[in-house]
Amino acid sequence: MSTAPVPAPPSTRSAREVYRDTVAELLPDEERLVVLDTDTGLFGAVDLSAAAGRYVNIGIAEHTLMGAASGIAREGRVPLVHTMAAFASSRAVEAVKLDIALDNLPVLIAATHSGVSAGHLGPTHHALEDLAAMRTLPNMTVVVPGDGPQTAELLRQALALGTPVYFRLGRGATPDLPSDAPTRLGRAQVLREGTDLTVAACGPYPVLAALEAADALAREGVSVTVLHVHTVKPLDTPALLDALGDQRALITVEEHWGAGGFGSAVVEELSLLRPVQVHRVAMPDAFVTVAGSQRQLLERGGVTAQTIVDRARRTLSGAGTHHGTEGSDHTIATRDSGPRRATGGGR
Repeated sequence: MSTAPVPAPPSTRSAREVYRDTVAELLPDEERLVVLDTDTGLFGAVDLSAAAGRYVNIGIAEHTLMGAASGIAREGRVPLVHTMAAFASSRAVEAVKLDIALDNLPVLIAATHSGVSAGHLGPTHHALEDLAAMRTLPNMTVVVPGDGPQTAELLRQALALGTPVYFRLGRGATPDLPSDAPTRLGRAQVLREGTDLTVAACGPYPVLAALEAADALAREGVSVTVLHVHTVKPLDTPALLDALGDQRALITVEEHWGAGGFGSAVVEELSLLRPVQVHRVAMPDAFVTVAGSQRQLLERGGVTAQTIVDRARRTLSGAGTHHGTEGSDHTIATRDSGPRRATGGGR
């Protein structure tokens, strides 16, 4: 079986383009919305018509971006701020913490180029730590849409919260998920129902890899539940417990380093509630120093359907944990309590 995620054709628009178009649609009627940009180029070809006065490009100044959003939010507006995930979760995180999260302000942080979706730009532009940084902040909701169509729905729901939101987006187009399950912020989606094992995935390619793995395991007689978790915080713990039933193991899949991300959030939630082994498939604990496409780098890191299948086989056979080099493979018995960045159109 191929180790690549499901080889479906990508959507014609990326999730960030769907996001952009949804914002452009909302702006004329939602007068409280203000768009703050950091020279991302995302809105360069968009006609905002009468709402153009509520779009401000402050240049490459991420810390200032968050501070400006805080001031605007205090005046009764709802700022949508735009930068790359790598900069939102590292360079600007102090301002996110103190200027936005501390006072529970209604700022939506649209973080693009997340994970390794900016793989051609190298480790300075990878964001494999952003979920860990953002989910630790009090008052912060953390959302990872699975595809373009879901992005528009989750954006509308996130704006209705009136609290800080970290909205994680990739760079290029990814395949649409084969699901008609309703999208509700804070509620995981059951994409497959099974009885032997549960795979919970977060992010476009991890979810597609989980679905492909489920299909491959089904041909071996293994029945797998696939849970799509698009809201990392607050985590839908009841859905995880329901999916597990009396199963003894769970596999999590994510486009993030193993430490502190989605898998860690799952372990934290289940540790006091359910005796279960959690095997985490994530990017290895190392910087990605080679260039490549998002799919190529995920394959290199072991975030693939084949890795999930291998983990499932070992888990169900009782073979225990193998600590390999391709992706993270952490088994947790939860019963025990560089170069300067590029600018301009290439972003």
